[in-house]
Amino acid sequence: MAIPCAFQLFWVRWQLFISYFFKSVKRSVFINGIGAVTTQGVWRQEIFSEAQVLDHAITSANQPAYKGVISPVAIRRMSSGIKMGIYAARQALEEAVMSMPDAIVTGTGLGCSEDSDKFLRSLWENDEQFLTPTSFIQSTHNTVAAQIALQLQCKGYNVTYVNGAISFESALLDTLLLLQSGEAKNVLLGGVDEIAQQTYAFLQAGGYIKAADTCETVKTSASPGVNYAEGAHFFSIGRDKTASSYAQVVDVALKNELEVPETASFLQGFLATNDLPSSAIDAVILGYNGDKQDDLFYAAIQHMLPSAVPLYYKHLSGQFDSCSAFGLMVAAFVLKQQTVPPILHWNEKNPSKTTWKNILIYSQYKGKDHSLVFVSAC
Repeated sequence: MAIPCAFQLFWVRWQLFISYFFKSVKRSVFINGIGAVTTQGVWRQEIFSEAQVLDHAITSANQPAYKGVISPVAIRRMSSGIKMGIYAARQALEEAVMSMPDAIVTGTGLGCSEDSDKFLRSLWENDEQFLTPTSFIQSTHNTVAAQIALQLQCKGYNVTYVNGAISFESALLDTLLLLQSGEAKNVLLGGVDEIAQQTYAFLQAGGYIKAADTCETVKTSASPGVNYAEGAHFFSIGRDKTASSYAQVVDVALKNELEVPETASFLQGFLATNDLPSSAIDAVILGYNGDKQDDLFYAAIQHMLPSAVPLYYKHLSGQFDSCSAFGLMVAAFVLKQQTVPPILHWNEKNPSKTTWKNILIYSQYKGKDHSLVFVSAC
């Protein structure tokens, strides 16, 4: 089911309270498998060495062939978000050698907006008459998680969080609580957002997305707005470390709204909660997106962690509500491979590190929906 915003905020805050209250009994939680469909193609070991920096206002995901995963009849009825989600979910489970998760938890900002656009357009063009229900049924935000559950015949806990730019982190928090409380042993966690022509046209008109003829990267950005994209990222997360484990997810913190000077107390409180000195952070993954006002927050966090190597990822993933899942994918890759691909470095601060142990991921959008995720080597 999808969680309504008002109840969702209460639920997430209550979970935060419970998580801090029971901090002493935290269990280890491991990323055991990854699957993704992104602008850089599907998840693979060469994804960062073969990656290309995005420089268009809107970039679609590099779609794989779905024939071996979804029946040809079903493919025709599915939006790109559903297809991407099913593919990424199966890839994550296969890598973790997991056939059936105990729960499916996803996060999405706009849900299946392609089907929403289709239904509303049909509503308008047909004068609200003779409408087919398919697009409406598949337009709900929890459609991706539901379709995955149907494909797997998974009858366990199934929840989709819709909470703006922290939709994925809200799902991650729920996943941690499920695993640390012992309610589940293995969880399929995902973040999915798709491009819909009409919806993105509205965002472009509002200045959230760069003009169509703009050709700028995150680092060369000089115009308003950001480079938008789409993608599906899934993680098989479990209580047990396996041969395929990438990293350990330690903690996550959420904050609805902050001013730039308040980021210091947010970061310091999170580090104190985890008994972690700032010097212990080997790298900080920042959500630099080319928006000058947004980037002030990332610069502030970077300044507060002078010993951490700054990395970024939205020049590869693009900006969308659940794109922070790409950041978690980056952290997992670095911690497992014990190396940082050159394309991920924000600046020339590139020390000759031999070990990468602790990574912090910081994300926010338009000064709201701030998140910190602490990931460590396993």
